[in-house]
Amino acid sequence: MLDKLFHLREHQTDVRTEVLAGLTTFAAMSYVLVVNPGILQAGGMPIAGLITVTAISAAAGTFIMALLTNYPVALAPGMGLNAFFSYTVCLGLGVPWEAALGMTFWNGVLFLLLSLTGVRTKIAHAIPHNLKIGVQCGIGLFIAFLGLRNGGIIVGHPATFVTMGNLSSGPCLLVLFGIALTVILVIRKVPGAILLSVVAVTVIGFAVPSGEGFVTRLPEKIIGLPESMENTFFKFDLMYPITHIGESWTIILAMLFVNMFDTIGTLIGVSRRAGLVDESGHLPKMGQALTADAAATVVGSCLGTSTVTSYIESAAGVESGGRTGLTAVVVGICFLLALLFTPLLAIIPPVATAPALVMVGIFMMEAIRHVDFGDLREFAPTVVTLLVMPLAFSISEGIAVGFIVYVAVMAGTGRGKNISILTYVLAAVFLARYIFDLR
Repeated sequence: MLDKLFHLREHQTDVRTEVLAGLTTFAAMSYVLVVNPGILQAGGMPIAGLITVTAISAAAGTFIMALLTNYPVALAPGMGLNAFFSYTVCLGLGVPWEAALGMTFWNGVLFLLLSLTGVRTKIAHAIPHNLKIGVQCGIGLFIAFLGLRNGGIIVGHPATFVTMGNLSSGPCLLVLFGIALTVILVIRKVPGAILLSVVAVTVIGFAVPSGEGFVTRLPEKIIGLPESMENTFFKFDLMYPITHIGESWTIILAMLFVNMFDTIGTLIGVSRRAGLVDESGHLPKMGQALTADAAATVVGSCLGTSTVTSYIESAAGVESGGRTGLTAVVVGICFLLALLFTPLLAIIPPVATAPALVMVGIFMMEAIRHVDFGDLREFAPTVVTLLVMPLAFSISEGIAVGFIVYVAVMAGTGRGKNISILTYVLAAVFLARYIFDLR
């Protein structure tokens, strides 16, 4: 039954591999259950029930993706987008959180319309082949950087922006051990290597001092009943964007822009690594995937959370062998079960998931070998794209700058006729966005 539903044999996978991949993806992104509520609370939302909202919105979005695409891509409230929701919209502009949820809803509706009409698919296909490679590699660097930062290996510095952390500390040494362990297990082709490393580092963390305690701390309890969503369920203010058109629609379009290109970048990066793209480098079900992403945002806003989007941590499951929607279904089930085991999941420390993120980044960087290093027209925009993503801490900014450089280089070297009209339009939109500071 599962083979007929998810076409496992066609994708050269099996139930065991898909389940293991789903567990790996969930382990890599389970932090959202703790982080998202904290960020939304900062914007004024009541904390009670936000873990439940986060888990159910993630499960719903992931199930929709599996149903519409059969892709191993999981969804959850997006990091960065939730910060924009709380710190920029609610705190910075003084917009009530109910109104911000209303904006998120209308953003999802617009997103859905663009997806159903095929506009978003055309935009995704307009991204040149070499930039798609740059996107995949840029996301790889971005993920690896996140892992090193979360593990304390890389820290902020006022003069050099970033610098090495305290490598003599127990947590940092544990991260380095975890990275080495993960690489060794992957090379030895141990099934579930990434997940095993997360578990191993978490267990060892009980004996590694950190601050006043240890890296991993015992949970107060293992099982607990999920909290009610009554504080946020359908609490959005849908009329606010209509009665406050001037400020609201600028915010909605900003949400739409970032969500669109973050999603496209994530889907391109994950799908290329999973081998789901066709000979032209296009994702066959890109339209359905974008529709699923948009529908998830609409559902999430109804439940009471910021934009729900495809998660780049899905790449962790792909590296563990996930190739079909069964991987996504497992992730969704894990999010629902997590409502009972949230206290236990909360003990997984950042140093345990850091090595997994670094390993995923290493895998995604492999695509750089497909770039023609002998053609600077191809190579330069690719490098710019993959550098901007981690340094600007934004997938969408990397795509935007990459487009501008690509069109400028191609047009300036007599290759302008090889560029599609839509690519020119997108580059112009990106450039105008920077010139007029529409970010």
